Amino acid sequence: MDFEALLNIRQSCRSFSGQPLPHDEIEACLEAARLAPSACNAQPYHLTVCTGALGEQVGACTRGMGMNKFTEQVPCFVVFVEQSYNMTAAMGSRVKAQDYRSVDIGIAAAQLTLAAAARGVASCILGWFDEKKLQALLGTKERIRLVVALGYASEGYPVRPKKRKSMSELADFRE
Repeated sequence: MDFEALLNIRQSCRSFSGQPLPHDEIEACLEAARLAPSACNAQPYHLTVCTGALGEQVGACTRGMGMNKFTEQVPCFVVFVEQSYNMTAAMGSRVKAQDYRSVDIGIAAAQLTLAAAARGVASCILGWFDEKKLQALLGTKERIRLVVALGYASEGYPVRPKKRKSMSELADFRE
């Protein structure tokens, strides 16, 4: 599949089949995240893959106030836990007043979800979760920035047309 086609089929899935993901599929997605660029190659995150009973508990942490009910059928969650910068990235972050960690985590999550789509695996990047419960569940005090749901879409789940800003609203060209 060419890159443009991949961009057009990748979407946030909200109807998962519940079918388990083979380990090699998960590893391929993780490899894409591992190869993502990051400031000073710091990779200031740790990925925790949660399946089975732990995955069900992680899914429960993403539900609340009517949000993310679909996660009951998600067989795999990848939790992005923020880690420390390396010395060079930490210095650059302070000097430039930029939060490179959040940017780096976003890039890695994008590559992970694109790799998933290329393999026929559906995904949804979740920002709605109970961070305190997730931290306790995973035994960390570090910030949890994202949870990515991975699995196979329910049969017949449609690829929706993209609703995005027009190019003229989004970008301009200057010389």
